[in-house]
Amino acid sequence: MRAAVISADRVTVETVPDPAPGPREVVVAVAACGICGTDLHIADGEFAPTLPVTPGHEFAGEVVGVGAEVTELRVGDQVAVDPSLHCGECYFCRRGRGNLCERWAAIGVSTTGGAAEYAVAPVANCVVLPPGVAPADAALIEPLSCAVRGFDVLAPRLGDHYLIYGAGTMGLMMMELAKRAGAASVSMVDLNPARLETAEELGCTHTVTSADELEQQRGWDNVVDCTGVVAAIEDGLGRVIRGGTFQQFGVANEDAVARFSPFRVYNQEIRIVGSMAVLHSFERAAELFADGVLRPEVMISDRKPLEEYPAALEQFRAGVGRKIQVRP
Repeated sequence: MRAAVISADRVTVETVPDPAPGPREVVVAVAACGICGTDLHIADGEFAPTLPVTPGHEFAGEVVGVGAEVTELRVGDQVAVDPSLHCGECYFCRRGRGNLCERWAAIGVSTTGGAAEYAVAPVANCVVLPPGVAPADAALIEPLSCAVRGFDVLAPRLGDHYLIYGAGTMGLMMMELAKRAGAASVSMVDLNPARLETAEELGCTHTVTSADELEQQRGWDNVVDCTGVVAAIEDGLGRVIRGGTFQQFGVANEDAVARFSPFRVYNQEIRIVGSMAVLHSFERAAELFADGVLRPEVMISDRKPLEEYPAALEQFRAGVGRKIQVRP
């Protein structure tokens, strides 16, 4: 089969052996695979414990092979795949915090992923798509499940005001969930005018290139960084209302350091929270997706052939477009 391969010094598309399922695994013919910031981190030498690796942790498709002990799925089922691979045995897994697993791994990060014609997944990681949901569109369920996890951590209230930094795919998903969660307003900050236009199309309350352009007398109840950029993080921390929450959702570089006022955090009871990947949120994301929480035709800006994976990755790096998918 053909697959994208990230090596230590290059990204290529190569012919590799076809996968075979283990006893409790299935083989999925990939309908589409999304590209995200994690793929850039892998290409830049972070996250993946060993290279080379076939990336792709956002994918969905059709089951074309099942392992000897699989009874829950059959050939022909359309599924979205949760890439999370938790050991189930470590201290954090035993506490129900598999996303913090001491042996954390993920399909497309530490094992062969969905940027390929076929991918293998544990049967427990597959969610059957309801009728009418296009498998290629359903590759959006994985990033949506990360956003759902983000809202679990935020614990929002009806009538909250949101300020979101970054109007890329994840920022737009957080915006859509905020609207579903009863937001009084959702404002977005991004330096890219094209992305702000998309946010406006989706019903964002205010879109600006600098939060200085906004007026919110006491600050925002929930400030969410979806950029991982230190300047945005530091700016956002200063705009949280007394008793409000700042969430670090975007992935920063491992060596990034942001400055903030510990006194203000103490004195104004500001809550600072992180949100890591997926935790008990994939099925809910699939249900929300089937219910139309996202508009795939807006969220997905590019659908490229698998052979163009290296160029698609660089397009993502340049910030051109929204969700970029490759299709075998």
